[in-house]
Amino acid sequence: MADVFSPKKRSKVMQAIRSTGNKTTELRLIKIFKSHSITGWRRKSKIAGSPDFVFPKQKVAVFADGCFWHGHDCRKTVPQTNAKFWSDKITKNKKRDKLVNRTLRGEGWRVARFWECELGADAIKPKMRTLVNLLLEKTAKKRGE
Repeated sequence: MADVFSPKKRSKVMQAIRSTGNKTTELRLIKIFKSHSITGWRRKSKIAGSPDFVFPKQKVAVFADGCFWHGHDCRKTVPQTNAKFWSDKITKNKKRDKLVNRTLRGEGWRVARFWECELGADAIKPKMRTLVNLLLEKTAKKRGE
C-alpha cells in the first residue's frame, strides 16, 4: 500500500509525534489510573529507561508503549518506504526495552509494560489487575504481611 502523504508531508507528520503526553498511551493510562483510584505515581523520573510512570514507594516502573514504535505484532503493519530503516529502528527499540527491563529489575524495581492496544476498555482489565497486584505486593512486603 502506497503512503497517502508525500515524503515531505510524512516527515512533518512523523516529527509531530512526541515521546511524552501521547493521547493513546500515557494520557489514556493517567485516565485509567484515576478511574481505578490508583495513586502515588510520578512522571518524568530520572531512573534507567525513563519510565512513563513510577510508583516510588513500591519501586514499580510503568511503561506505556506505542505498538508501532515498540514492535508489537497487533497491527501487522510494515512501512513500505524505507523498510530497512524502520525494521532496524524497531528492532533496536525492542532490544533497548529488554535492556531497560533487566537494568531496572537489577536495581530492585518491578516493571509493568502496557501496549497501546491494551489500553481499551475490555483489554485493560487483566493488565490493571496485574499492576494493582504488583503495587499491593510491594506494600504488603514492606508491612511484613
